[in-house]
Amino acid sequence: MSTQDTSAAGERELSELVACTLSDTSLKTQRERWIALGESFGTGRCETADGLRLTFRDHPAVEAELQALVAVENECCGWAAWSIERGKDGALVMAARSQDDGIAALHGMFTRATPWSRRQHR
Repeated sequence: MSTQDTSAAGERELSELVACTLSDTSLKTQRERWIALGESFGTGRCETADGLRLTFRDHPAVEAELQALVAVENECCGWAAWSIERGKDGALVMAARSQDDGIAALHGMFTRATPWSRRQHR
């Protein structure tokens, strides 16, 4: 299983406008998918100096869903760079990085799914 860095941060500038371009229906669907993944396979949520890291159990289906979700985020939320990485323990990690107001926006996201309600700060 090879996790790709799906971030386009090195190839593009982040948008200064912190806004999502998804329609209400698409936003609801995206949010529900993130919550379902987090509740079923999420193991941690960590705020970082430049954004947020969400950790998931390693499984091919989880990796596929993360890749799909991150692809949507990179399209609709260009104010952040979204990628999938591997933790030191082999876990899947969704890393979202931004700057200025985008960091605060990321810190306010992904707080509803059960494992992420136990917030960790770095």
